[in-house]
Amino acid sequence: MYHLIWRILPGPWPAKLVMALGLIAGAVALLWFVAFPWADPYLPFNDSTLDVESPES
Repeated sequence: MYHLIWRILPGPWPAKLVMALGLIAGAVALLWFVAFPWADPYLPFNDSTLDVESPES
């Protein structure tokens, strides 16, 4: 798949590298601002099962 994307991108390899990095940055931004906020209520990362007590001093 990555080879197909590399072949489709126009230009010499430095231009392809810049465009490929732009595609990666776009995918990361899409996930960061759209997919992760949508899925946040369904993820169990903030559900703690430990009861932490403050140390007495």
